[in-house]
Amino acid sequence: MTDQPPADRALEGGPAGTLEPYEVFRQEKEGGPMIHGGNVLAPDAVLAVHYAREMFGRRNESTRLWVVRRADVHVLDDPDLLDPPLDRSFKKPGGYVMRDKLAAARGKAGTSKPGARAAAHDTTGRRTGGEA
Repeated sequence: MTDQPPADRALEGGPAGTLEPYEVFRQEKEGGPMIHGGNVLAPDAVLAVHYAREMFGRRNESTRLWVVRRADVHVLDDPDLLDPPLDRSFKKPGGYVMRDKLAAARGKAGTSKPGARAAAHDTTGRRTGGEA
């Protein structure tokens, strides 16, 4: 987190005494996800950062904070945007289950599952038993 707000937001605010909501996202531990912590009301971005630091950072419960003016958050709730019109299940890892594909191919070919190989191999890749 930088201590300085963006230059275009530093002194921006509504009329004197007008408070704007700012959403605060916090990270509990380094490398973890950013989760919504809550919101603060502030007249500008500078005070919003101070309020967020005071509420979500003073007891070391957060390693990183994001402070975003609520008006700058864009909501996507249109079903046409979120639900793709085409079936794309082939892109999911579940569509690539090799065991099922092998069983289907064996069924078409009319063969059964092959047995274990006659000669086993040790951990080095050398054959064990059977041949000298």
